[in-house]
Amino acid sequence: MSPDALPPLLAGSLPPWDATTPREVRHLVQRPLDASVRTRIAPAPSGELHVGNVRSALYNWALARRHGGTFLLRVEDTDRSRATDEAYVALQGVLHWLGLTWDEGPGVGGPHAPYRQSERLELHRHALQLLLESGAAYRAFDTPEELEAQREAQRAAKQPPRYDGTRWRGLSREESDALAAEGKAFVVRFAVPPGVTTWRDAVRGDVTIDHREIPDFTLARADGHPLYMLAAAVDDALMGLTYVVRGEDLTTATPRQLLLYAALGLPADAWPTFGHLPLLIGDDKKPLSKRNGEVSVAWYRDHGFLPEALVNYLALLGWSLPGDREFFAADEMIAAFSLDRVSKNPARFDIRKLEALNGDWIRGLSVAELARRVEPWLARAVPGPLDVERLQAAVPLVQERLNRLDAVGPQLGFLFTPGPVVVDEAARAKSLLPESLPPLQAAYDVLSALTVWAVEAIEAALRTALVEGLGLKPRLAFAPVRVAVTGSSFSPPLFESLELLGRDETLERLARAIADLSASE
Repeated sequence: MSPDALPPLLAGSLPPWDATTPREVRHLVQRPLDASVRTRIAPAPSGELHVGNVRSALYNWALARRHGGTFLLRVEDTDRSRATDEAYVALQGVLHWLGLTWDEGPGVGGPHAPYRQSERLELHRHALQLLLESGAAYRAFDTPEELEAQREAQRAAKQPPRYDGTRWRGLSREESDALAAEGKAFVVRFAVPPGVTTWRDAVRGDVTIDHREIPDFTLARADGHPLYMLAAAVDDALMGLTYVVRGEDLTTATPRQLLLYAALGLPADAWPTFGHLPLLIGDDKKPLSKRNGEVSVAWYRDHGFLPEALVNYLALLGWSLPGDREFFAADEMIAAFSLDRVSKNPARFDIRKLEALNGDWIRGLSVAELARRVEPWLARAVPGPLDVERLQAAVPLVQERLNRLDAVGPQLGFLFTPGPVVVDEAARAKSLLPESLPPLQAAYDVLSALTVWAVEAIEAALRTALVEGLGLKPRLAFAPVRVAVTGSSFSPPLFESLELLGRDETLERLARAIADLSASE
């Protein structure tokens, strides 16, 4: 890369780095909260987007939107053994579905393109070379066997495992070059000096880490391929990030990143402010994972959750509106968002609470909007084209009881399935018995005689014939009719359902149930 093509941060040489003298790295000034705010989400396209990643994306997005700043998407795909183009496309689809659109990034562009780290490797390698030349990084020629022996000795001494870099970081540049020229395998490590790093965390306040807790961490593999720590630090700096808000599991990465900024000569007032969000846990109070909950955002999209509800719920996992109101839209979150209201305590992901909140959002939709949203779900559940007019009329029957859109097929499918209804076997065993013949026959007779097919007339006729005429309790009277017509014991209100289904289809289904029961006697 020619010097003219380099950004200012990487142009020229770096100040010499002394890895033996104690160094105090301090970053105690939070960056301004104004239109200059630049935040990001930087997922790895190695699988489905995790709810924890999206919670971080949401908070970064809200912070940028709150202050009229910039939110960008950078894809950290340097690990080509795990990254896939399918996941790269999928993660963008999930963020778009949620409404977390970015101002810079893939598909949008921006002044700091490219936004895929795999396309920025030349910049990372140049930074690595500068760090090697300054003495802030060194080649470590340990073999796997030597590393394992080191760890084994530490375990035997009941010491925490950490890399001991004293063997290699004292080599002269000439000695290191000679070993590399011989073909001896190496990785590049950062030379952590003694001392401490302190930063003002936007969520947790002042945090101090002793450098004895930080081993000489790896920056690049032997093939020169930069690893996450180097690439993330360089790109955050080159892209002008002012806030990096991420999960608390990445707290230990922060002193490493600040040490890299110091070694790169980046002025402290240009370092991003870091904020670390509370851990997401499952019902077992352990970190949320596939073991104790569904973690894929795509799963929630594909199982009938509204994006508005998921955004609302993820916002609550560590933050709340003033007054602790739990039902709110994204624009309300933006108007009130601040990092000082983010909790420090772990947040429990409860799918039951999410389902309840999703139900609240469903009930808040207009009938026309809910019909639009359930239409594709219903289309998957029934054959043939949907009667849109009937769908509009049916939606109010289930809006109060729907908690997920994927439940619409089981609840309304009977209205859009021509011909014989598929009867749930448990419902058949409970409600379509020999003793069900009298109420079914009475229902058929009274309904076939109706001159007006409307809810009031249907209800009056069935109550007169089955409850008064046969002396049955309503639950026993109407259950066989419900199952025969809808195929289930759980369906929308019966009389309204019969009106929508229509006279001919209702009578045909009753007649079929009567015939089946008569044949089995």
